[in-house]
Amino acid sequence: MLAASVLVPTAQAAPNGSAASLARTSDNKIQSAAAAEAYWTPERMATAIPAQAPATVQAASPHQPSGRAGSIEGVAPSVKVKAEQAQGIGTMLNESATVGKVYFTNPANGLNYVCSGATVSSAKRKLVQTAGHCVHGGAGGQWMSNWVFVPRYRNGARPFGTWSAYQLTARTAWINSSNSDEDMGIVIMQTLGGSSIANVVGGNGLRWNWGYSVSVTILGYPAGAPFTGELQYFCQGTTWNGHSQQVRAWCNMTGGSSGGPWLQEYNDQNGLGYINSVVSHRHADASQMDGPYFDNDIKSLYDFAESLSP
Repeated sequence: MLAASVLVPTAQAAPNGSAASLARTSDNKIQSAAAAEAYWTPERMATAIPAQAPATVQAASPHQPSGRAGSIEGVAPSVKVKAEQAQGIGTMLNESATVGKVYFTNPANGLNYVCSGATVSSAKRKLVQTAGHCVHGGAGGQWMSNWVFVPRYRNGARPFGTWSAYQLTARTAWINSSNSDEDMGIVIMQTLGGSSIANVVGGNGLRWNWGYSVSVTILGYPAGAPFTGELQYFCQGTTWNGHSQQVRAWCNMTGGSSGGPWLQEYNDQNGLGYINSVVSHRHADASQMDGPYFDNDIKSLYDFAESLSP
């Protein structure tokens, strides 16, 4: 039974500058796993629109990194998946089971959208990291509905199932002003088959205050031309300060990759790394993309989400 004290139906700020809402369906009911599974038919998934970040507000001058570097270790899966679930879809080069497609409905227009996301390690093993605009519409917007995560989706296959959100969290700076420096969200997932998501697919580590120049592997599901959104793609390189409090990297992924993780020390043998940012938006140069610089704010959001996780 859901505790009434957990419900935050509007963009109500928490003491640490984050906010949350229980996951809901299009008819504003508390979302159940069964309702999410029933809503996301193959037809709806195929026609979901690649999400794009709305107009953003940036700081007047570049942010100078400060604060002590922090890190949370990743976790390997502990639940063995049935062989028939993964039959015929062995892992491709640099493809990770911790990364998947995110599907949701925007209540503002009733349209279905697609983003990317990745699991992140925590004591309760239920968190998925994504972009803020994949959980909330930003200034003047609403919390997204029908929110699900499909790890290692490929060409319609869902080898680890469709996971339904329990609660959505985001930074209030994103919710109130669409500040792209804070375009980060973390979603608490419901269990599936009695298991928590990071126990099934593993959970990435998390890093913050590591500076603007780091080597990363970016994973996601770009769905705009020339990409199809049916495969997990990757970019690799070294980041730099693009503008304001954001990191930039060479990567030509298109819409649909929003929320995909920027992973330090990515290990293509176990599909784990340390999330150091997420895809926020493409730069004016289509061969570059930006993500929020992970400082103490991401740790605050992470702690907030974990505190709400049942």
